[in-house]
Order: sequence, then C-alpha cells, then structure tokens
Amino acid sequence: MTLSRSAHVDTFARDSLPPAHLWPTLEFTIPDVLYPERLNAAVELLDRTIDELGADRTAILLADGTIWSYGELRRRADQFAQVLTEDLGLVPGNRVLLRMLNGPWTVACWLGALRAGMIVVTTMVAWKARELRPIAERVQPRVAIVDRRGVEDAEIAFAEMHTPPAIVVAGGDDDELVRACDSKRGVFDPVGTAADDVALLGATSGTTGVPKITMHFHRDILANADTFARHVLHLTADDVSASTAPLAFTFGLGGNVVFPLRTGGAMVLVERATPIELAKLIEPLGITVLYTAPTGYRSIIKEGLAGELRRLRIGVAAGEHLTISTFEAVEAASGLRLINGIGATEMLHVFISASGDDIRPGATGRAVPGYRATILDDDGRELGAGEPGRLAVIGPTGCRYLDDERQSVYVHGGWNITGDTFVQDEDGYFTFQARNDSMIVTAGYNVGAPEVEEVVLSHDDVLECAVIGCLDPERGMIVAAFVVPREGIAPSDALTADILDHVKAHLAVYKCPRRIDYLTELPRNPSGKVQHFILRERAAAALDLAVSDTQGA
Repeated sequence: MTLSRSAHVDTFARDSLPPAHLWPTLEFTIPDVLYPERLNAAVELLDRTIDELGADRTAILLADGTIWSYGELRRRADQFAQVLTEDLGLVPGNRVLLRMLNGPWTVACWLGALRAGMIVVTTMVAWKARELRPIAERVQPRVAIVDRRGVEDAEIAFAEMHTPPAIVVAGGDDDELVRACDSKRGVFDPVGTAADDVALLGATSGTTGVPKITMHFHRDILANADTFARHVLHLTADDVSASTAPLAFTFGLGGNVVFPLRTGGAMVLVERATPIELAKLIEPLGITVLYTAPTGYRSIIKEGLAGELRRLRIGVAAGEHLTISTFEAVEAASGLRLINGIGATEMLHVFISASGDDIRPGATGRAVPGYRATILDDDGRELGAGEPGRLAVIGPTGCRYLDDERQSVYVHGGWNITGDTFVQDEDGYFTFQARNDSMIVTAGYNVGAPEVEEVVLSHDDVLECAVIGCLDPERGMIVAAFVVPREGIAPSDALTADILDHVKAHLAVYKCPRRIDYLTELPRNPSGKVQHFILRERAAAALDLAVSDTQGA
C-alpha cells in the first residue's frame, strides 16, 4: 500500500491511520471508481456539475419554497472556506466539527471545509455532552460550527479538552456563521487534495459505548455515488431527493447530499424531517427519491398518504431490516417496490442492494457493482449457498478506524466483517438473519446497548440493568430495558417515568428505551455473564402473547 503525496499540513489523520497490514483489501474493478491521484470531492460535486449543467440549476429546495442554486451553494461554500483559512487560521488537515441540523448552511459548510482541504466531522445536535465529548477528544477539532440550540451541550463537552475548538454559532437573530460568510467575496481556489487524503471522520454507535471513528478519503465520498447511486438507483439530473436521516449519518449524507450533487439533481432539506412531513412535500416539491427506514414507510401508509408514495420514482429502505410484510404492504398500498439495502458507517454507504426487476422481496439483494460479498464461518472460511454465517464485503471503500485496536475486529483476511449474520443463495442474493453483537437497529438509528445500560444504571434507584433490541409490530425493533430496582424500591409507572427522564437527560432521544420491564434478578450463566438471549426470548414470548390476544379479540 502506497499513499499519494498528501496536501495536508496538519498530518493528524495520516498519522492516525491503522497499520497497513490491518487495512481491508480495496478493489477498483469498474471504470467508474478509477480516480486520478489528485482529487477534491467537493470540486467534483460542485464545479464539475456546474461546468456540465450550469450554475443556475437548483441544488437545494426548502419546505418554504426557498431555493439555492448550484452557483449559490458554491459561493457560500467558498465563503466558508475563506472564513476557515483567513479568519480562523486553519490549514489543510485540520478538523472542522459540524453540530448542525439538516439545512443549506450545513451542506455549504461541509463542502467548504473539503474545498479548503479540511477534514469534516459531522455530529448530531441531539447528542448530549457525554455523547459528544469522547468524539471531540478523539478527533481534536480546531473549529466547531454549532447550531444555537446545541451550544450549551457543546460548551460542556469541550470544557475539559486540552485544546478546545473555537465555537462559531449558527442560526438565531445574530447568526455568527452567516455574518462571517457575508463578509467574504466567495471566491476560493480549492486545495488540490490527494484522492486518498482523509476527508471525513465519522463516529459509529459502538456496542461498547466507546465510539469508533471511521476514516474516509475524498475518493470514498464519490465511490458510493458511482456504485450504488449510479448502478442500482440509476439517479438522473431530474431527480429530487429527500431523506429522514440526519446529515451526521452517512446514510443521510449520501442520499441527501452526495448522490444528488454527483448526478446534478436537487435535494430537499428539512431540519428534523419525519417520514410524514416528507410525504406531504412529495407533490409540492416534486420529490422523486425518498430515503427512510422501513418503519417510516409503514407510518406514511397508516397516515393515509400512500397516494403520495405513488408519485415517487424510487423508495429506498435502509437502516434496518426490510421485512416481506412491510415490502408487500407498501407495494399493495402504493405500487412502490421498495429498494432494500445494507450499508455501514465503515463502508460509508450501501454495498448490497437490488432494484427494479432484480428485487426479491425478503432478500436484501446482491453485491452492488464494484463490490463483492461472501459469507464466512467463525474461522474465516467461505460458506456455501444456504449456510448462514458472517457477512463479509470488499470493494473500493473499506474500514479504517482512527487509531483504534478494534480495526482487527472489523477486518479479517482483507474482508470487512459487518457484524451481521446473512445467508446467500445460489443466485448471489443475500438475506438478513440477525445482528452478531449488541447493536440495536431501530427506525434507522444504530444504538449500542451497553451505552444505554450505563446510563440506566446511573439512576439512583436501579441496581442492575440489561438492554436488548425487542421486536415491535409498529417499529420493527425498539430499545427495551430490563431493570432490577435496588432494595426497597418497588416497580411503578412513576419509577419508569423517572428512569426515562434520566436517560433523556444524558442521551439522544432515539437511544431511550421504549419499554422497561422489571425483574428481581437478571438471568446469568455460571460465570456471571448476563444471558441476553433469555431476555430476548422473554420479550418475543410477550409479543406473541400480545398478538394472539389481539387476534382473539
């Protein structure tokens, strides 16, 4: 492995890459992913599109009818690049942390930082200080652009850092970000970064509660657009895309920003988009491509908005398992055949999927062109058709954790091991079986069970706690907590409410349990380890009983 000459003055990222022998195998097997040595992803996404389709083309649509053209987006991005370099003194390779909701300025900052040769770290405004702090400590940002509604937690998170980042507040009556950008001409000469210069640092929802930081190159940003978006979704310049996922998640970043810009299309941005809210915007804004979790499509149908789905050209369901029942319910109600897919923060976006006549309900799909996948046993041997095992994938993107010994857990023998159990059939279709770890995938969000357990355990009235993913007929999967109260404390609705308030004060709302069951003791094996499978069986039995009671009624 030989890296290109870096444009980064600050060598933090290159210095933090995993050792070469722990890298996954990278393959560039289709012409679309053969990139030149010097490559700036933001230049490719903006300048190339403007050169081909014009600066007046619509790039961003807002619910109130506001439109940003490609030319306006580039001008704003370049203004931000000027602020970073001229006012804040940043140099290529410095990290810029974004703590912003979905909006045009978020996109402008993301692109502007890349154009200036910086490394972007996107984070959720919903994260509390305890969630943000370890990420900031790991990536050491020089500057943080923070939505005014997230400033307090950001200040707490940064307070104990040896070198806390400068905070620029975005939004509100006195918008520091816009005021600073308005003082610039918006003309900036983009940095000639290497294709393998790190562009993004993305945090995963780790099962240990300690976030892993994934490292993505400039070429990686384009690779998912040039594989999944081009060969499976077949996006065009006429498409208008919308996603419920925050731009802090790579699923939302790809579908709502990178893919439209790469193909000359437009994006619809809503700060906290719900499936229902986006469904109501399909007709007025001309949305043709929607990305949301399977449960999102179910909620749209239940709200009587199936007619809006009929207007879509593409519906992508990812972030959690798409069941046959959900696929069939959406198709029956709207005629829309949902495109299933599995991706990972480590891989940046979707690498197994199928569309059109290639869709097989119940199966996730086949390896996206440019990727190859297989099923491995516990010893790393490839299994045959019909044998369940560990899903493994190789392609033009791959896992690289920032200075993290867990690199050797995700990568084995060159393969990226996703942590999922799948089975492959003789035609190359992959079907999901289960997660292999304590990750809970709920409504498109990844939740690490140990992180939730730690917070529940910090409640004064909780003696023990175990958190699992529990099947739910409405949401697919929910976070469920089994709690042993301390001596003298009786289970009650008041205790449940107090525990939930405690969790919400320390974690993002999507990580909070939607169900709390009380036990006198947790099931444990002879060595003292909690037997989570018994809790899952108990939850499944309770669900079966509830369904039976409903059907009997």
